[in-house]
Formats: sequence, C-alpha cells, structure tokens
Amino acid sequence: MKVLIAATALTGHINPLLAVGRLLAARGDTVVVTTAEAFREKIEAAGLRFSPIDDGHAAEYRETSLPAGPERYRREFERRFIDPMPVQAEALRSLIAVERPDVIVAGSLFLGVLPLLLGSGPRPPIVVLNVSFLFLDRPDDAPVGLGLPPARSADERAHYALLKAGMDAAFVDPVRAYADAQLARLGLPPLPASLPHSIAVLPDLFLQPTVPDFEYDFGTLPPNLRFIGLLPALSAEVALPDWWQARDRAKRVVLVTQGTLANADFGELVEPTLAALADRDDLLVVATTGGRPVEALRGPLPANARVAPFLPFDAMLPEVSLLVTNGGYGSVSQALAAGVPIVSAGLTEDKAEIGARIGWSGAGFNLATNAPAIPALREAIETVLAQPRYRARAASLARSFAERDAGSAVLAGIDDAVRTRSSLRGIAA
Repeated sequence: MKVLIAATALTGHINPLLAVGRLLAARGDTVVVTTAEAFREKIEAAGLRFSPIDDGHAAEYRETSLPAGPERYRREFERRFIDPMPVQAEALRSLIAVERPDVIVAGSLFLGVLPLLLGSGPRPPIVVLNVSFLFLDRPDDAPVGLGLPPARSADERAHYALLKAGMDAAFVDPVRAYADAQLARLGLPPLPASLPHSIAVLPDLFLQPTVPDFEYDFGTLPPNLRFIGLLPALSAEVALPDWWQARDRAKRVVLVTQGTLANADFGELVEPTLAALADRDDLLVVATTGGRPVEALRGPLPANARVAPFLPFDAMLPEVSLLVTNGGYGSVSQALAAGVPIVSAGLTEDKAEIGARIGWSGAGFNLATNAPAIPALREAIETVLAQPRYRARAASLARSFAERDAGSAVLAGIDDAVRTRSSLRGIAA
C-alpha cells in the first residue's frame, strides 16, 4: 500500500505522524511525508520519503501586536492553519496525481485536506490523526477553548451557554467565516459545523490518541472516531545525559517543560518552577528548553536543577515523580501513560482545555494560568507530590493506556478506511 502523510510544520504535530509512518513502513508500505522543508532531515532520518510544501513558515506565526485573548488567538489560528489551506490542498492534489496513494493520513490541523473532503472529485480515503484534545462541540453547551470541566447542574449549563455565545462571537464564528471564505474562493461549499467539529466529523476516519478515561462524555460519538491510546514513541534523537545516569536515585525527580512552541518566555513556567523548588534538597528538578539554548534561562541555575535543550521523555518518565508542564498534548499523554501525575499551567493554543482535563481527571493539578506565581506553583507541586490520590489516578490512566495497542489500532483503522472506500467506489461503479 502507498500512503501519503501530511503534517503541519510543528514538532508536536510532526512526531505523531512520523510514528505512524514508521509503523506503516515497518510492515512494508511505501510512505511519502509532506510538510515544510525544515523537517526534511528529521523525516529522512526516520527512513521515510520526503516531499516539501512551502507554507511560508505559517505554522510558526506569532501575533505580537495584540495582547493575550480571543482576538490574538483567532489571528494566530487563521494565519497558522487556515491561510496555508489552498497551498496545502494544491500540493496534495499534485502528489495524488504523481504518487497515486491508496490513503492520505493527515494531522488534524493540516487543513489542506478540507478542500478534498468537501469537493466532489475523486480522492483516496482520508484518515486524520488528532494531535490535541477531542474538540467536538460539547453537549453541555460549554465553549471549546476556555478549559471548562463538564457542567454539573442546570445553572452551570446555562452559564456555559452564555460563555459560549461570547466565545462564538469572538472566536468560533469569525474563524468559521474565515475558513468558509477561503473555501468559497476555491469553489467549495462551507463547513457543515464549527471548524474544529468539522475537522473531526468529515474524514473517513478520525483517530484520537488517548483513552476515553481522559476525555469528557460527549454522548453518542461520531461513527468515524476511534480512541487508539498512546502512539509508540520515535527512537530517541538524544541520549540520556550523563548526569541522569549518575544522579542520586534517592531523590524524587520533577520534570518541567514548556514544550517546543509556547517557550519564548521561560519566565512563564520553567524559571518559576526552578525558583519554587530551589531549596528542596530532596528533589532533582530537570528542565528542558524545547530546543532553545540553555543560556536562554535567566539567573543562576539552582544546585538541585539540571537543564538540557531536549530530553528523551520516553526513557525518563518511568522514573519521574511529577511533570510540570504548560499542557502540550504529547508530553501530557506520555506522562499519563507512564503513570506520572501532573501540575499544569498554560492557556495558549489548546492548553486551557488540556489543563482542564488534567484537573478533571484527578491525575494532577491545573493552575489555569500562563504565568503562575512562585508560591502558588510551589504549593501545587507539594500538594501533588504529597497526596497519593494524584499518583493513584495517574496509575489508573496508565492501566487504561496499557490496555490499548495504538500501533495495531492505527494500522487496522487505516486498512479499514481503505477497504471501506474501495467498497463504496465499487458499489458506485
């Protein structure tokens, strides 16, 4: 089988799709990956063919002229993900003509698949792998994006409906209208629902890389949706540091990260975490800068801290006592699959929703802020470390992850999508 993989040019989006590509290649399928040129080396190092898309560095866009809030987040979303849609769609059509893939596997924010899904022309089956929380419209009328747990009463549901009206006016409706305008210029019909909901329900198959225990109850789920658990990690691109092997194993480890995107200012989380725990001789505090220079951290490094640009989470997490994170979906999923409780502090991109699920699930503490105060951060960390219920809940989620073989689920899902669409084409003929 020949598979075309399409990925948004962000590390957190590339890595899950490369894991899928490696699974497909290992069983003998031919795999071509298309994304920005900057990821050529990473893709070819994974043993996969590469085809570039010039998206004008859209995925890296930051709106620096606006304060944090719906207007800034809307503009960033439009620029990063909607503006590249026509270029991505044209690249996919060209690759379909040349490569003749049996199936396309795309990341959930590679919106170039939408013109193919909404068009009437022939296409291969399209499988979408989500790279974030399940962003279906909520049955309790909560707005998607604010990080609200499920409503517990009629009054709370009514309050959520008011908040949703405001969120729809400030973000959801303008984003949908912006996407519809792009689609209209391509001669295509509008989206059938909000953009996030449409991304989930339009593909032939939508893969959600988590377990139902870490998601809200959405009632009846779309028939194309499958929970698959944690994707197998890529082979570590960095070795375990010497200091990790030589550490005092009597000390518990706290790992802190701001990921690879929302890490422009380490004063938001990494530096406050180092400061909050600087006097804890019983802890080793391990920080990663997500690829930025270690020198970007301001101030002297506490004696109990170690820092590296990248760290092999899959190798380290089994020996970590707590993850402090701004809520990147990939690292959160890895931690929960390893039974590691979490302190979360992040509101940008999708992080408010991920943090809310951490708190709601009982596997951690959600501070619900981009820049926690040092005393609040210290108290949250000490609470999660001291109270066994957080680790017990994380361990319960780890057992749920262990019950799912994500690799087999992905391959079976892709095969089913190809088989089903082939059958439909046969019926139509």
